[in-house]
Amino acid sequence: MIDIMSYTEEECVAYAVAKGESGYRGKQLFGWFRKGITSFDEMKNIPRGLCDIIKNECLLAGCAAVKTQISSDGTRKYLFRLHDGEMIESVFMKYIHGNTVCVSTQAGCRMGCVFCASTINGLKRNLYPSEMLSQITEIQKDTGERVSNVVLMGMGEPLDNYENVIKFLRLLNCEKGLNIGYRHVSLSTCGLTDKMERLADEGLPVTLSVSLHAPNGNARKQLMPIANKYGYDELLKTCVEYEKKTKRRVSFEYALISGVNDRQTDAHELGKRLKGTLCHVNLIPLNQTERKVYKSSEKSHIETFTNILESYKITVTVRRSLGGDISAACGQLKAETADG
Repeated sequence: MIDIMSYTEEECVAYAVAKGESGYRGKQLFGWFRKGITSFDEMKNIPRGLCDIIKNECLLAGCAAVKTQISSDGTRKYLFRLHDGEMIESVFMKYIHGNTVCVSTQAGCRMGCVFCASTINGLKRNLYPSEMLSQITEIQKDTGERVSNVVLMGMGEPLDNYENVIKFLRLLNCEKGLNIGYRHVSLSTCGLTDKMERLADEGLPVTLSVSLHAPNGNARKQLMPIANKYGYDELLKTCVEYEKKTKRRVSFEYALISGVNDRQTDAHELGKRLKGTLCHVNLIPLNQTERKVYKSSEKSHIETFTNILESYKITVTVRRSLGGDISAACGQLKAETADG
């Protein structure tokens, strides 16, 4: 089956022409697909013959909400079902600078980070560009509000689904689509250095967020199995090269885990590693889940860690915790639903 919902306007035009229709019909198709339709029958101005062809040979790869949780702070957590029954999650967050959606890029994840609920059942499959876009359009329809910022930090490793993610980003930015600027997009990665190098050459000025979570290689290997393939020094070197090539600052994500990576010695070691680089460290109070034994750092430890990093002239922020009362961390809602 053809994933026509992931087609660019040029591909839609070529498809229509190949079916004996005018290029104009292809542009109409593209417009319908970007609206986030849930049935091909919604395309009322498309000739019945062409619509029937599309139904017969094309896949409607969107998503449908099966469960929604709403936090007291306005955060919404969605459990979506895909066309084949797989489940993914998305989160809608309200900030002063605009509404943000955290998008999943895979059904499950194979990276195996020990503190993340997304990895519990491994990787099921990659998502199509259309399925990533559908998360945003469905949330916009549900909330009645425009999404202005997108973070690829939901279920899955974006760079492990490289081709589909790149196409999703280009469709996301399209003026005739959601028209969300690249500078309003943040892509999170566990540190697949070869894919990071490819991303630097794409000419997409998105913010790159690297999940670091440890002050050295040995500690990182204990938390993130992917660190056994991509070394710590190699990762930091790739980040420096990415910054030079793109002129874009890299953001390091660091989940603070009590007694594991939140000690003062850890902060000093990390500060020495990153000192002098064009980077930003985003400290994340760990979202706890019943399936994981790790606990979040105490507030005093977070403050001390922040102060130590700042003493090395490193820009630091502490992520505002949203949706703590609705299991908003990646993979939590899906895992809880599966248990039920």
